[in-house]
Amino acid sequence: MKEAKYIWMDGELVPWQEAKVHVLTHTLHYGNAVFEGTRAYQTTDGLAIFRLEEHCRRLYNSAKIVAIEPNLDYETVKQAHIELLRVNEFSENVYIRPLIYLGYGVMGLYHKHAPVQTMIAAWEWGAYLGEEGLENGIKCCTSSITRNPNRSTFGKAKAAANYLNSQMAKYEAIENGFEEALMLDENGFIAEGTGECVFVVRDGVLISPPNDNSLESITQSTILEIARDMGIPIERRNITRDEIYIADEVFLTGTAAEVTPVNSLDHRVIGNGRRGPVTENLQSAYFDAVHGRDEKYRHYLTFI
Repeated sequence: MKEAKYIWMDGELVPWQEAKVHVLTHTLHYGNAVFEGTRAYQTTDGLAIFRLEEHCRRLYNSAKIVAIEPNLDYETVKQAHIELLRVNEFSENVYIRPLIYLGYGVMGLYHKHAPVQTMIAAWEWGAYLGEEGLENGIKCCTSSITRNPNRSTFGKAKAAANYLNSQMAKYEAIENGFEEALMLDENGFIAEGTGECVFVVRDGVLISPPNDNSLESITQSTILEIARDMGIPIERRNITRDEIYIADEVFLTGTAAEVTPVNSLDHRVIGNGRRGPVTENLQSAYFDAVHGRDEKYRHYLTFI
């Protein structure tokens, strides 16, 4: 991680090295916090945040789901994203991490008396799964760890505690020689990656699982919109792991992962083992959108 000058904390710009919390911060012990992953890209008109409105809305929706009442209003936090990027004077593409969390003051499982705090950090960050992966694809495995079932967690919240499963699945994948894991839902269907949505291409049709047991992904929504605009047939339905084995193309999407091809799953080569034509076209269109090169999607950009 490349350090920046400042982190925004509860309305103040704090030098990066001084942005600290107490060791008895409630969230550190019990995991209740909500966050976002947002990206800003360098365009010909300067740095621009992609879909800031949607990311802020999901942040506040997540807080509502896990019964956290934000200490700052929506517009203040939205504008803080812009302020933070301005003062840090970034020259490359940026990843932004807002977090609403429970601070120091009380212990115990009942959280409503814990003080609520908000911070936003941002740093220059390249391809999450590697620049080479964007072109040549990555190796995936099916995780032995099931995606959190709806009856035990709030899957529509981008909550810190929900990501322990993802962390363990990612650990398992890396330790076993893969680069990413696909997680099954409690019924055995593909739910998502450890931090990405899954897309499959079969016979020219773009297929992605419904969001019944996954986060409502902003990047997934963007890719579906682009695909419709390109006239690509779309299906939203359940996918089994063996259908991925025989797919023509597979790729993952997410704010961090962007559009990353999958070249194999469980040692089965997918398609020709490289980025397929549908994936390449969607990937190119996505990067045109986030970099402000396609006028059709410029309304999603907030310029700094």
